[in-house]
Parts: sequence; C-alpha cells; structure tokens
Amino acid sequence: MLNVEQWAEIRRLHFIEKVAIRELARRFGVHRKTIRRAITNTSPPKYSRPRRPSLLDPYKDEVRRLLKDDGHLPAVRVRELLQPLGYVGGETILKEHLREVRPLFAPPRTYQRTVYIPGELAQCDLWEPAREIPVGYGQTRRGYVVTCTLCYSRLSAGALIFSKEAPDILAGLLRCIVRIGALPTKLVWDREGALHAGGGRPTLPFAAFCGQLTVGWLFLAARDPEAKGVEERGHRFLRTSFEPGRLFASPADFQRQLDEWYDDRANVRFHRTLRARPVDRFAEERASLRAVPADLPDLDRRMVLRVPPQPYARVDTVDYSLDPSFVGRRVELRVSQTEVRAAALDSGELVARHERTFARHVTVTALEHARVLREQREARHAAAEVEVERRPLARYDQVIPA
Repeated sequence: MLNVEQWAEIRRLHFIEKVAIRELARRFGVHRKTIRRAITNTSPPKYSRPRRPSLLDPYKDEVRRLLKDDGHLPAVRVRELLQPLGYVGGETILKEHLREVRPLFAPPRTYQRTVYIPGELAQCDLWEPAREIPVGYGQTRRGYVVTCTLCYSRLSAGALIFSKEAPDILAGLLRCIVRIGALPTKLVWDREGALHAGGGRPTLPFAAFCGQLTVGWLFLAARDPEAKGVEERGHRFLRTSFEPGRLFASPADFQRQLDEWYDDRANVRFHRTLRARPVDRFAEERASLRAVPADLPDLDRRMVLRVPPQPYARVDTVDYSLDPSFVGRRVELRVSQTEVRAAALDSGELVARHERTFARHVTVTALEHARVLREQREARHAAAEVEVERRPLARYDQVIPA
C-alpha cells in the first residue's frame, strides 16, 4: 500500500512532469494498477481494517434497556448485571460503549457562558484550611475562612472564623465587605445551614444583615458547585498559593498573612480569564458599586447574667473574669470576634474587658480582678480572727495557792 507521501509524489510526476504509468510503476516498484488507483483517487490513502466483533456486541440491546430504566447507571453496576447473562468482556470496552450511548438516555448538562455585570454579584463561601490554627495555651483548633469575591472584577477578601454559626459567618462576611470597600447588589451563597432557612429563604440573622446593608441575596441550588465557580477557583488558589509553606503563630497572625496575601498576590495577579488584574477591573467596577454604610450591623453576641459569687462568665468553654465588686448585679455580656466585654445594666459601668481567646477550657483572669479577689479574701480572714485576752502571770499566782 502506498503511503501519503508516495501518493502525492506519483500524482505530481504524472500530472506535472508527464511521467508514464509504466515508468512510475518501475520507479516505485509497484504494479501498474496501483499507480492507476493513485492517479484516479483524489483522496489521500488511509489505512483501515475491518472491524473485529466485540465481546459486548451480543449484549448491547440489554445495555440500552438498562440505560432506558436508569440513564445514570454506573458502568460497574451495568457490568454486574451483564455478567449473569454471560458477559465475560472487560470494563474498558463497556465504558467506551456507555460513553457513546448514554447521552441518548441521559442528556448531559449544558452550560452557557456567564457574563457578569459590574456591581451586580459577589460570590461568598467558606473555605477550610487543611491544618488547624494555633490558638494559644498549646492548643490548635479547626478554622474556617469566609471568602467574598466580586464576580466582575474578581477582587477578593477573606476573614478567619472558628464556627459555622450565623454571628461568626456574618462577622467574617462583614469584615470582607469592609476590606473590599463597596457593596454589590446581591450576595450569592450556597445553602449554608446558618444562612439558608429552606426554599431559598434566608434565616432571620442573615435577612437582618442584608436589610441593614440594603443588599439582596441569592441561594444556589443544592449540589451545584459549578454555579459559583468564581469562588471555587479562588479556593483552589488559596490551597495552592496561600497555604503551602506557611506557619501561623496565632489567629491574628493567620489573618495578617491572609490580608497581605490578598493585597500582594491574589488581587494584583494577572488573571488569565479576565486578561487583566482584579485591582484594575475593580477601578472600572467601583462606579457601579454602592458605598458601605457608616452604621454597620451589630453582630456581637449578647447575653444578660447576674454576676455569681465566683465572678466568671463562660463563653465558648472559656471562663472570663468579672469585677468581683459587681457580684449580685446584672450585667450585659457582649462577645465579638476580638473581645469579650461586660457592662452593668443599672449604671453602664465597665465590668470586664478581655481579648477573646479561641482556646478550649481555659480561664482568663484580669490582673485587677485577681487583685480585688485577693483583697476581699484578706479582709474576710481579718474579720474572722477572734481576739483572746492575755492575762499577766501574776494573776495566776494569786488564784492558785503555792
């Protein structure tokens, strides 16, 4: 059989140089009929051989019947159902056949190209670092990062939190919005339990948060990560660029390094999809975004308690000291992501102020509270002492005869 190069050379010699068929047969060492076929055939020669029968051929009708009942039936299960019928072929040929016929019974999902309007959407999500975060007292704890990305410019921000409760998620989200410095029209979330109440409706804390910021919300369908691909790609970039090779000393150190990474790496890199840098696109998008209001939502946890005789308040398994002079009085405890603060309800006086710790089962005591406790204890001991009369020895000589 002639190859493509020989076929092309034969046609050139015959039609341009007018070489006879007999001479071409002699030069190429083939029969004259082969030369005539090369001259008359206008398509390049192709190597082909007849298709050999497959071990799967007798069972293709059964495969179609199975797919008609369940178009998403896995190849492993199809093979298991064919083997009792006598199928002894391999899994590879079965998978290749299923790849060809499955779209006839279960049409694959199609995607349209997404075009984002400036200022319209921001995708939000939770990313979990692979390693636990050091939180002090020799402890580590699982952390989560609330991420927020403007869909048009891809400008991003992230905030570290330690629970998936609504106050913590919303506090992280608010921090992201403040760092971005602008508000989109809607916030896109998947069905996070603390924010989604079911049926596309928000929970009360999330609805109140959006109402105070005057932004809308959009909950995605279940099991649809492709719908927020902008944020999913951002998480992949966090895993490959931010996390490897880093050590963190504390939650504050983690947040500091995360902010620097967004400022110096993520938001200034050349984005292959955009063919631009996010900071440059954000300059274009800013005109379509709204300013962050001056009055931000109050997301502190609040609780009212009466200062017990042992003046401590427990927050997330941690005991924080209260001013012992307020024992018996009611105080309001406010817990934010950075501090724990208590104030007297009747007078508004400051009862306690501690930097919040995310360690577990520890006791945090302020020096001034420890000093007051010690002074009160010493005063109680002094009041409990009994004065005993001391008589001179001569008095005993008078009473006891010699």
